[in-house]
Amino acid sequence: MPGTWSVAVNLDKPQTVIEAMQAVGGKNVKVVYAKGSNLTADAKLEENATMFGRTLNRDDRTKEQLLNEALEASRDADVIVAALGESSEFSGEASSRSNIDIPDVQKELLAELLKTGKPVVLVLFTGRPLTLTWENENVPAILNVWFGGSEAAPAIADVVFGDVNPSGKLVATFPQNVGQIPLFYNHKNTGRPLAEGKWFEKFRSNYIDVTNEPLYPFGYGLSYTQFTYGDVALSSAKLDQNGELTASITVTNSGKYDGKEVVQLYIRDLVGSVTRPVKELKGFEKIELKAGETKTVSFKITPELLKFYNYDLEYVFEPGDFDVMIGGDSQNIKTARFTLN
Repeated sequence: MPGTWSVAVNLDKPQTVIEAMQAVGGKNVKVVYAKGSNLTADAKLEENATMFGRTLNRDDRTKEQLLNEALEASRDADVIVAALGESSEFSGEASSRSNIDIPDVQKELLAELLKTGKPVVLVLFTGRPLTLTWENENVPAILNVWFGGSEAAPAIADVVFGDVNPSGKLVATFPQNVGQIPLFYNHKNTGRPLAEGKWFEKFRSNYIDVTNEPLYPFGYGLSYTQFTYGDVALSSAKLDQNGELTASITVTNSGKYDGKEVVQLYIRDLVGSVTRPVKELKGFEKIELKAGETKTVSFKITPELLKFYNYDLEYVFEPGDFDVMIGGDSQNIKTARFTLN
């Protein structure tokens, strides 16, 4: 859990996930454990995924024996928490992978746990975006915990038991598959963009076997409640070169639980002297809303916020039309337009 750059960490001191689950659950909750699988079926690959004197304590039993132990342990369980994914040295510096699925035997374990019919929570450790298309379609809940450091385990347990309502957002884009990579939200437009709402059109910038959209866009993140966004309201449709305008939006907690939401502001410069991204993150604000509560979030937009480096490497803004986009991630957004004079 301390991750790849924690070379000198004392690994005996932080709580493990099972210890934290037992502590947070308390005496009224019974938590049982089984290893379930090794990191991967390939012992040599697992060896390459450990450094600095660390070990994953590879289990010499067969994958069937490990799987059966996990299924037996979960027989009387109400909920299965599957802590899976990468080890700290399976990603990071000098740890490139050509396949960014959850490792093979872990994925087989997850599939068998789902077959039990019990609710399964995937607690996913990873140092990179993974391809999770199958997991997204089949697993009821995925908690992506990255490598959270020495206090990761109690934080994970707090969220799993519902003592904390998660509100984190992704700072990287998760692809549907590796063929979409490189994939990022602030890409440049193409000369043949795909029409909105379409999957495929001949001679356009698209794939024939998968949509252009990522599995999880930049800025994405769910909560135990839901948030509803109103429309973007601009204080003016025009912005002077020495002035400012305000973009506002109402956000409502339309679910049953109190929660926090990260409201994100994106801007697109529709035409520039050099090509401009389809959107750029220009601001964000985290707000806390009780169930049923509504708040208005406002962002100040000035010409300074619209600057970029032109062909001569001058940091400038240019007159023209701009789209303002506000939402809970880089895809689910409400849009308005203004003109910089």
